[in-house]
Amino acid sequence: MPDVDRSYLVFSDVDETLITVKSMFDFLHYQLVRRHGAAGEEEYERIMSVVRRRAADGVPRADINRFYYSHYTDESVETITALANDWFAERTTSTRGFYIDSTRRALREHRAAGATLVLVSGSFPPLVEPLAREVEAEAILCTRPLIADGRYTGEVDTPVIGEGKRTAVLRQLAARPDVDPLDCYAYGDHVSDLPMLELVGHPVAVGDDSELRERLARLPESVRTR
Repeated sequence: MPDVDRSYLVFSDVDETLITVKSMFDFLHYQLVRRHGAAGEEEYERIMSVVRRRAADGVPRADINRFYYSHYTDESVETITALANDWFAERTTSTRGFYIDSTRRALREHRAAGATLVLVSGSFPPLVEPLAREVEAEAILCTRPLIADGRYTGEVDTPVIGEGKRTAVLRQLAARPDVDPLDCYAYGDHVSDLPMLELVGHPVAVGDDSELRERLARLPESVRTR
């Protein structure tokens, strides 16, 4: 790790990098079944069949992200936030293996060394904020659904996926001119995280995405693996 006397940032993806589940879809299933029972299960399967079909057809992940949030149209932000808090409490108290231990441990070590932790995710604030509190992240770069009169409109600002992650991380780095990007770390599990990972001197591949590891290996700086 960098000298503790030098400031540095640590950027971490969330889904399948810090936690073992895809938070958006895990929460979608949780809240639909909790609110609507069997009908909610059917609705979840209907939505996921569309997601899987679009992914197979090569639809960009950012567009699938927008499709996901369209299902929150006119939902109360207060209600969704309360459900998200229940989801987080249930997952962290009753589900073993919710966190990817190696990443959580690494973030804890960075935090102890004085680093600023930043969570970067295509997920949305009700799901990312509890995680940020848990790992003591000081900033969140995530997809933000648009809100009007306390309700989600079904539309989002720029999805923080792929190039959206690059843009968000570049802004965060620009806000910290005291930090050298070559001292910074970034953790990701999928090739779509590459636009973020290649901005720092210490990109870390989590998991076994062979394409991600191959492309990171071509970068000038050597990649650490976990």
